[in-house]
Amino acid sequence: MAKAPAHRSIHSDGVPITRERILACALDLIDRDGIDGLSMRRLGKALGRDPMTLYRHAPNKAALLDGVAESVLGQLEVDTGAGEWTAQLREVARGFRRLALAHPQVVPLLVTRPLSTPLGLRPLGTLRPLENILTLLTAAGFTDADALHVYRALFGFLYGHVLNELQELVESPDESDDLLRLGLHRLPIGEFPRLRGLAPVLASYDGAAELERGLDILLSGLTATLAEPDSPG
Repeated sequence: MAKAPAHRSIHSDGVPITRERILACALDLIDRDGIDGLSMRRLGKALGRDPMTLYRHAPNKAALLDGVAESVLGQLEVDTGAGEWTAQLREVARGFRRLALAHPQVVPLLVTRPLSTPLGLRPLGTLRPLENILTLLTAAGFTDADALHVYRALFGFLYGHVLNELQELVESPDESDDLLRLGLHRLPIGEFPRLRGLAPVLASYDGAAELERGLDILLSGLTATLAEPDSPG
């Protein structure tokens, strides 16, 4: 009988143990137990394999985390075809938010992990959104440098937005008074009158609506301050 290829192992159930299957299982574990809940031992147990057999697909936990981030970002669609660039960037922003809400435990990997790795050393899949957005914007007439500026501004905003949306805002959810629900009653009224006064607004936080407001401000500001792109000829 021919041996299985070196890059895949066959489990007793006949299903190949591939890198894709390993990353999908790792993502499930992170979704359930967080990044700290992921280990080669637990991953091997979930897959029904000796953890040592997984190292041919991921040499260490760091590589495994990079692979999970790459697999999630691989789901972010960027339409580089014809269309108004601000509308297309809105769709990118909405897609990123959907991924963040679907995998909140992975958000630290998407936001902070790439910052500690030089661009040229990052997994290729994590760079494709950047390349595709640069392609979209330069096709719309922006210079390469301005396209990069737009990308940085957009994702700087998105990272802050999803981190803010995912954090716990309510201290006492059973309270009917917004000031008590958010714990703002603890703030001295003489020192924080405006923040206390915003309790109803803070308590009615709508992540989707907040994203759209932020994009309105960001994209209108970029349109006003950057040179208008030339229309493709």
